[in-house]
Amino acid sequence: MVSKYALVEGLAKTHGERLRRYLRTRVGNSADVPDMVQEVYLRLLRVPNHETIRMPEAYIFTIARHVAQQHTLQSLPGRASVEIGEVLSELPSVAEADPLLEVAAEQCINELDHALQQLSPKIQATFLFYRRDGLSMDEISARMGISRPMAKKYLAKALVHFRKRLMQAV
Repeated sequence: MVSKYALVEGLAKTHGERLRRYLRTRVGNSADVPDMVQEVYLRLLRVPNHETIRMPEAYIFTIARHVAQQHTLQSLPGRASVEIGEVLSELPSVAEADPLLEVAAEQCINELDHALQQLSPKIQATFLFYRRDGLSMDEISARMGISRPMAKKYLAKALVHFRKRLMQAV
């Protein structure tokens, strides 16, 4: 069995230059490429069961694609950080808001939270990683230490659960 570090070292030797070229073509600033390459290898080191990776070369390029996408999203112009206070100050005050809409929105949030709490922790995590964090099935499976098909199964269970709850509410 090959250790994680030996796997990363071997991949860096055999595919490092190709990985750098791949990232360079996907981002405008080549000064960011070394940091992105390091992020790819760090994410690979975080995979709990690295021996389950069947095609490590393809896996690092999948990680690299996600790192490049994340970098592109973060470097979009006008994507300044927003403080929660700024957002709240732009919302209408409680006095201006429609009380019926507020009650309905609060009920929806409570129902969603209750439905989420009924799920097992793994199914909850899968759903939140997918919907809230926007992670791919590969990223979810790597983060949770489960197979990709199992991550898809957990997500499907969550969606079926929410659909049943929605049908009961109607």
